Amino acid sequence: MTALTTQVVIVGAGPAGLTAAIALASAGVETALVARLPTASDARTSALLEGSVKALDALGVWSRCREHAAPLRVMRIIDDTPRLLRAPEVCFAASEIGLDAFGYNIENRFLVAALEARARELAALTRIEDEAAAVEIADEQVTVRCNRGATLSARLAIGAEGRRSLCRAAAGIDMRGRSYAQTALAFNLGHSRPHHDTSTEFHAEAGPFTLVPLPRRRSSLVFVVDPAEVTHLSMLSDAQMAAEVERRSHSILGKIDVEPGRGVFPLMVETAARFGAGRVALIG
Repeated sequence: MTALTTQVVIVGAGPAGLTAAIALASAGVETALVARLPTASDARTSALLEGSVKALDALGVWSRCREHAAPLRVMRIIDDTPRLLRAPEVCFAASEIGLDAFGYNIENRFLVAALEARARELAALTRIEDEAAAVEIADEQVTVRCNRGATLSARLAIGAEGRRSLCRAAAGIDMRGRSYAQTALAFNLGHSRPHHDTSTEFHAEAGPFTLVPLPRRRSSLVFVVDPAEVTHLSMLSDAQMAAEVERRSHSILGKIDVEPGRGVFPLMVETAARFGAGRVALIG
């Protein structure tokens, strides 16, 4: 049993929770971060725009993961519908607005590793490797009780644990959202042709098919399909999926090699009605 009193307790240690913890602890605010260490590698990627990159740089994180990020210098949009009259291809270059890149694409595993390394250096940050079991809000403090018995009391709780947030539920904050009749498949791949730091988005009838650069001849892919297609696509072998990606991308990146770690995500939008109530703030 552990009892800890601190100024801020953060529940959730994804990129948002870790970034908040580093920012607060760097400023000397006593902070506790509650989350279990990840047990599986996250094959997803994050496209970080200029503001996010500047924030990570200011927090001493960007230099630790910059080599694993690819710049997004050109955004290309292609009408890939079967219509007789299609929209012309459009390209937006970062140089047109005085930027070297719109942002950078990085695998979450490298981003989180850099955040974790920086977090371990901060004396004002305490890591509780456990899951929150309950959040209780009072007038003067908020209390987080963990599965293995630890109890943390703080002046502020920050919920960064996603849409099933205990912090949000304890604060009585409602969620608003809707689901879409679309599913996204996401994974990384290698290719024989260079991407030239260009993100290409094909607009198909079922939804976008987007190739986003990663370092060297690799890209991350998100393509949106009708849910009726998901079962068939999920059963494809790596070689069959590579052929499908090459077909849908019109071979712009050459021969495709699909990497392990495919993800399937039903599309939905959910937003908290408020982002703060009492002694709870929501992020991420």
